[in-house]
Amino acid sequence: MQPPEKIDQIIHAKWLIPVVPKGAVLENHCLAISDKKITAICPSDEAKSIFSADREYDLKDHAVIPGLINSHGHASMSLLRGAADDVPLKDWLENYIWPLENEFINEEFVEQGTTLAIAEMITSGTTCFADMYFFPDAVARAATEANIRVQLACPVLDFPSAWAKDAEEYIYKATKLHDDFRNSDLIYTAFGPHAPYTVSDAPLQKISILAEELDLPIHIHIHETSQEVADALAADGMRPIERLHKLGLITPRLLCIHATQLTDDEISLLSQHGASVIHCPESNMKLASGLCEVSKLSKHGVNVALGTDGCASNNDLNMFSEMHSAALLGKIVAEDASAVPAQQALEMATINGAKALGLGDLIGSLEIGKYADITAVDLNCMNAKPIYNPVSQLVYATQAAQVSHVWCGGSVLLENGKLQTLDSKNVATTTTLWQHRIARK
Repeated sequence: MQPPEKIDQIIHAKWLIPVVPKGAVLENHCLAISDKKITAICPSDEAKSIFSADREYDLKDHAVIPGLINSHGHASMSLLRGAADDVPLKDWLENYIWPLENEFINEEFVEQGTTLAIAEMITSGTTCFADMYFFPDAVARAATEANIRVQLACPVLDFPSAWAKDAEEYIYKATKLHDDFRNSDLIYTAFGPHAPYTVSDAPLQKISILAEELDLPIHIHIHETSQEVADALAADGMRPIERLHKLGLITPRLLCIHATQLTDDEISLLSQHGASVIHCPESNMKLASGLCEVSKLSKHGVNVALGTDGCASNNDLNMFSEMHSAALLGKIVAEDASAVPAQQALEMATINGAKALGLGDLIGSLEIGKYADITAVDLNCMNAKPIYNPVSQLVYATQAAQVSHVWCGGSVLLENGKLQTLDSKNVATTTTLWQHRIARK
């Protein structure tokens, strides 16, 4: 008889929900983890004769799922949470957010604001986030310190900011950042041209070429509001999607953020070229931006993932809340109660996000060989009883406070509800100092 195989960790769960294969729910199963990755999945009662682990977790009341993926946000804007509520997007951006950014944005703001965001994301089950904001190198430092995965969608604009003076410098800094982190297993990079109305043709064409050469995704806010589309038609006679298509950007690398104003032909175009849509339902509702037709996009084969957007327009980074909103809103938009079922909402927050970010072979599902990015949710509470379908509970009833454990690459980020890689008291103290500075503005 062979001795048990030595591994780093075993995680036992009442319900193991791998997401891939679709719809699978494994009862009383466990994950074996070594060298940052999942090495085996088997029934818990077989594990002790097969494995010997340095650490063992017995989560007998829990659902264990892939770590959630927040596919779009502006993490450091957590420091602006509640600073500009209840105004339309154009007014919110031009008269509130941009002036505040001009006053306060620097590396310190970005790093400390991102740390606050990461603390919130970890405690609500997120293990990977995409970030489009200035000073992405500061975001990388905060993510590395917390040991969380991030894709830096390095911003590109035609006009100057605290980070760069023009589109050429933004693009240069994005490519340098890619070189700096090309060997990292936590930090990934992408291009983040802000929107068609803030980036002209020449930089967009250059980004298209570089993204192909460097094998990088492109994140862009597009068709966010009807006003954006109307302004584009008035300016050059083309809807923004048509313009991107002419410039060669509609490819599998493209992540269309928001996409609330799409015609059937535009949905077909995105489908034909393999582009993804990042749906931000709560931000869209709060800014009254419009409604993303998730069911129609999915029926056309478009990959739809979920993002929270930034805290200045949401106002939280809770992906469980985002799944809940996406599922309910999807039914109203489609006028169909079967649209965006719970399983699809969970996929949008996990494997679909991984695919959109170009990381589908590494994360987004609990599969042998993938990174052990894992979230455990305690279902032994009143709002989770009775349990007929744990996936339904996760999407329609779960609160962020039920997240008990989080692992990224096998490293524990949250254990029994307590942060392990960040000091929550320090984060709170730093945030209060920023609150006082910004409130005096």
